[in-house]
Amino acid sequence: MAATHPLAQETPAPYQAAEGEPYMSEAQLAHFRKLLMDWKESLLHEVDRTVNHMQDESATFPDPNDRATQEEEFSLELRTRDRERKLIKKINEAMAQIESGDYGYCEACGVEIGLPRMLARPTANLCIDCKMLEEIREKQGN
Repeated sequence: MAATHPLAQETPAPYQAAEGEPYMSEAQLAHFRKLLMDWKESLLHEVDRTVNHMQDESATFPDPNDRATQEEEFSLELRTRDRERKLIKKINEAMAQIESGDYGYCEACGVEIGLPRMLARPTANLCIDCKMLEEIREKQGN
């Protein structure tokens, strides 16, 4: 069961590795490259949609409640777009890792992150053990 990201418009069929296929083979890298590019394109489309929406809906309402509602809606959209901007940065970093040959390997310890984790989170750059350690450190405030 592969997880799909809620922002992905069309998710391709989950990658099925052939028996004996080496980790991060050309076929796997091509799959992730397409997945990441499609995801990025979808996010950029949402950015354009938001800009157009905010330009079209920008109005000065005489009623303070209507103005406050509009400002809150815009604020919510901008926060969402900020999260998406950060995600685009991670997608770009993952694409750079594909090009450098580092994609799918943990930045902290160098081991294979694993195909199931990469399918669930294509921007992952830490293996599950290193990610858990990072989260523990964050909870402890270090």
